[in-house]
Amino acid sequence: MRIWAVANQKGGVGKTTSVVTLGGLLAAEGKRVLVVDLDPHGSLTSWFGYDPDRLAHSVFDLFQHQGKVPDGLPAQLIVETSCPGLSLLPASTALATLERRMTGAEGMGLIVSRALAQLWDDFDYVILDNTPSLGVLMVNALAAAQHLIVPVQTEFLAIKGLERMLHTLQMIMRSQKNALAYTIVPTLFDRRTQASLQSLNALRKNYPDELWRFVVPVDTRFRDASQAGVVPHSLDANTQGVRAYRKLLQDLLEGTTSWSGKAGA
Repeated sequence: MRIWAVANQKGGVGKTTSVVTLGGLLAAEGKRVLVVDLDPHGSLTSWFGYDPDRLAHSVFDLFQHQGKVPDGLPAQLIVETSCPGLSLLPASTALATLERRMTGAEGMGLIVSRALAQLWDDFDYVILDNTPSLGVLMVNALAAAQHLIVPVQTEFLAIKGLERMLHTLQMIMRSQKNALAYTIVPTLFDRRTQASLQSLNALRKNYPDELWRFVVPVDTRFRDASQAGVVPHSLDANTQGVRAYRKLLQDLLEGTTSWSGKAGA
């Protein structure tokens, strides 16, 4: 099993779109894929037609057993999606209460890791969608992940959010004494605007070794796929955005994501 986390401490940068698109493309290659919604807003859950306000069972259930994960519980929480080969561990809005409930509790940062350990032979890939705030959910995701994907909208405020995200990552890695490789993915890129071009150049200057060598452009077909409740490639396999994520997936699988001065946009 390979586990990727998609995270940024700023919202609206394309986290859920990245999870759904990458997961769908992996499933199309015949991989067994699980996407996990760790955001109380439940955007990933809503994408596939489930209501985070009404779900009786969700990933929240994993956090109700004093740091332990009962045998068989993770598998019971998984639901189907519209994409063959792609399964979902959904979120509920009750996740928003975790910080208050879990204050002072021990072992709460490894719940997701323990849950995925039970599913190790059931899936080839797991992709974790994260809340934009630092807390027990993001700590769980970073502890479980083998690689971190950081989508960053190519605009000034998103780059400031990236700085906070990487600061958080460094703090967690120091506390866990564990290095986590990461890839910064420029998203919502519009080459017609100076803001996008300047932001991309700033990313290339400041993060040459971690920045993906291409960009994900603005693509309204992602919104259409969300409204239809399907993975983007099933709606339009040749849209610019899907082609970009197909390149990203290939680079992630081959370990060749770094820009390092290479031509990209």
